[in-house]
Amino acid sequence: MTENCRDQKIGAIPYVHGMAPETLMASFAEDLARRGYRVGGLLQTTQRTGRKRMLAVELDSGRQIPLSQNLGPQSQSCSLDPAALAEASGAVRRAVADRVDLVIVSKFSKLEAAGQGLAAELLSAMAEGLNVLTAVPEDMVGQWRHFTGGQGAVLPATAAGLWRWWGNGQAG
Repeated sequence: MTENCRDQKIGAIPYVHGMAPETLMASFAEDLARRGYRVGGLLQTTQRTGRKRMLAVELDSGRQIPLSQNLGPQSQSCSLDPAALAEASGAVRRAVADRVDLVIVSKFSKLEAAGQGLAAELLSAMAEGLNVLTAVPEDMVGQWRHFTGGQGAVLPATAAGLWRWWGNGQAG
């Protein structure tokens, strides 16, 4: 259904610590799919069984990929497993190759701002003219704008705001 989208849409939901923009993005993706749109990419979720554990959920298959390394109980380091992130990036590359209506990447953060993480996949989706949705820490909105060349919209963290951005009115 890509042809029904008037113009390319590149959007980010700013968030602060404690917010869960992934929940909003997951609901939006489900609503779009019910309307016949094809959505692909990744959403991150956190499993709290003992230590916090990050998982990437592939939107095309539902497969969960553990993103956290076990660095031990005293570690204060980033626990993101680079090999797992590389594996999870396949869902975004498939979404681009399949030319889905919306590519979702759970978050744009320090790694992406530095050209690492899922930066290449985000840029590929944008270069292909695909619609892209992500979340960005509120204090990194400037880096997001720079990354998108000023083309990325900053979106309200509401379903109504996402539907206005998408251009199809309210879900329902």
